[in-house]
Amino acid sequence: MLTRDIRTLANCHEGYLIRIGEHGIADNGQGGILQPRARWPDGAIAIGYWNEVPVAVLPEQGDEQWLPARHWLGTLPEKFFGLVSTALQIVRWSQDHRFCGRCGTRMRRRSGEFMMACPACSFRSYPRISPCIITLVTWRDQLLLARSPRFPTGRFSTLAGFIEPGESAEEAVRREVFEEVGVRVGRVSYFKSQSWPMPHSFMMGFYAEAASRDIHIDGVEIEAADWFTADQLPGLPPSYSISSALIENFLRGSATRE
Repeated sequence: MLTRDIRTLANCHEGYLIRIGEHGIADNGQGGILQPRARWPDGAIAIGYWNEVPVAVLPEQGDEQWLPARHWLGTLPEKFFGLVSTALQIVRWSQDHRFCGRCGTRMRRRSGEFMMACPACSFRSYPRISPCIITLVTWRDQLLLARSPRFPTGRFSTLAGFIEPGESAEEAVRREVFEEVGVRVGRVSYFKSQSWPMPHSFMMGFYAEAASRDIHIDGVEIEAADWFTADQLPGLPPSYSISSALIENFLRGSATRE
């Protein structure tokens, strides 16, 4: 498991390493992503401890043969999800915030914490986290699932969207559901959350009970949507996603009620 303590790693220069390039993450030669314990190269960023051993991530150009992050998320044991998610988001932050957003001066990363400071105007930059809601809308024993034009052929999933300024998570659920599929919802209940590194979302999962079954898709973000039962499900999202967890948890509850 990943221990998120980088304060004690301010002067650390060796341990495990994760190499992340433009196309994916490097294999360690044994079907994993943790490179053997060694001294870290220049540019490595410590992200914590993995099983009490320091671990860092190295942003680099990489190789086209490196497997994409989604491959690793789908094949590594579940305990690696937080490690991969953290590494990906720290790399994105280090690449996107090299210069001050206020005055344009090159930023300096502060050792021992995830923070960059501008030496000219003192502006500080921290890893970006974008709060989102992800919602499974239900009607009795039925699930409302939809597909985006970006999905692989045949895949349907739950509804999701970013929380807008000044908006609560519950308000975002009601707004997003209505905007995307035209359904008003009643009771909204929290399920659980997941850090989603595509690229820096924080997903808060909810269940929402539909007030009606009428669907009117927006035709932009959503190209198709329908109600499904447990014995007539379409292609579903990958097992490591919170979308899958929302669906599986609801189906287990439906089976218990029968």
